[in-house]
Amino acid sequence: MKDGPDFAAIASLIGDPARANMLTALMSGKALTASELASEAGVSAQTASSHLRKLQDAGLLKLHKQGRHRYFALSGDNVAQALEGLMGLAAGLGHLRTRTGPRDQALRTARVCYNHLAGEMGVRMFASMRARGHFAFGDSGLDLTGAGRAFVATLGIDTRDMPRSKAPMCRECLDWSVRQSHLAGRLGRAMLARFETLDWARRVPDTRIVKFTERGLREFDALF
Repeated sequence: MKDGPDFAAIASLIGDPARANMLTALMSGKALTASELASEAGVSAQTASSHLRKLQDAGLLKLHKQGRHRYFALSGDNVAQALEGLMGLAAGLGHLRTRTGPRDQALRTARVCYNHLAGEMGVRMFASMRARGHFAFGDSGLDLTGAGRAFVATLGIDTRDMPRSKAPMCRECLDWSVRQSHLAGRLGRAMLARFETLDWARRVPDTRIVKFTERGLREFDALF
């Protein structure tokens, strides 16, 4: 590559099946140990250590140390966004696993995309809010309108109280399974957290699946 960013180097790192499995596991937003990631990748601890070092050196992963334990996580929203985009591209071109399992439909219904709600329910939420004028499209991308701020306030979310961050307030994220946009950014994160606080939704341990409670489904359907 003569000019511009060297995306080939990043692509080669992501393209290795073991590393791809590790990165996909971290799309849950949860930090995992090297041994947990080795299990996800189906490789030995020594091989996993080599893979993790390469991903960390490339800036795709960050390391957290807590006592004797070392935890790995995606380095930021931009990495998660790139991975979700690649998943959407693969799904759109028909590159899917030949063996499907019982979790596949649950993942398509509702899942965590790093830190926000994805899947059919995430897409439905974003489409409903957009149809009611809760978002505006400006030069800076997706903005939350006054009507949008009033709406999320009814859920107990005050955008003025959100921690400062380089991440945008709102961002479209292309959903790999539905191939339409769901809501990302600080608001997407806050809404999923609020659903969990209200006990409308719960994360299934050791997966990206989000299960809505019976009450949560009723409330979600009424809102969106």
